[in-house]
Amino acid sequence: MVAMRVISGRFKGMALATPKTGTRPTTDRTKEAIFSHLDSWGVLDDARVLDLFAGTGALGIEALSRGARELVAVESSRPAAALIAKTLADLKKHRSWNEDLRARVLVKKAEAVAGGFGEAFDVIFIDPPYAFATDACNQLLADLAAGNATDDRTVIMLERSIRSDDPVAPVGWEITERRNYGETAVFYIEPIAE
Repeated sequence: MVAMRVISGRFKGMALATPKTGTRPTTDRTKEAIFSHLDSWGVLDDARVLDLFAGTGALGIEALSRGARELVAVESSRPAAALIAKTLADLKKHRSWNEDLRARVLVKKAEAVAGGFGEAFDVIFIDPPYAFATDACNQLLADLAAGNATDDRTVIMLERSIRSDDPVAPVGWEITERRNYGETAVFYIEPIAE
């Protein structure tokens, strides 16, 4: 098992608790590419972030490290969610943590929170298992777009296997970019500008 760490930002180098089996963490190369992209758009500063199929929490925690102010990590596996909670507890003891930051983990299926809860998120990470069906993925995107989890500024980052069918953007949204990194295809999905 590869030791996973935060790549950059205020928590750089901090270890992430990783389950022995059952998750497919995003590789450092892919994570660096995703965050370079998001940093260049300036969407992480003071952002509210939703991390669906959170796994180790690596994507959401990286966002917190790079300027996001709030993270809601959603993971249906209780053991994986417990490890994210442990990592968040460790983060809150870190010298770079401040009172303005908020982070929590919900033990739920991604589909159960797609309608939203409270104000919209600025960035939503979706990194489902590669076996997650494209139809289910498209439905999740449609539910996110229809609910209050998103608004006209939300950026959705979706990871899929390069062997999966491409997702379909919900009505009023578009896939603004697709990038391949090894076995992983990364899609950026945004509201169509008026």
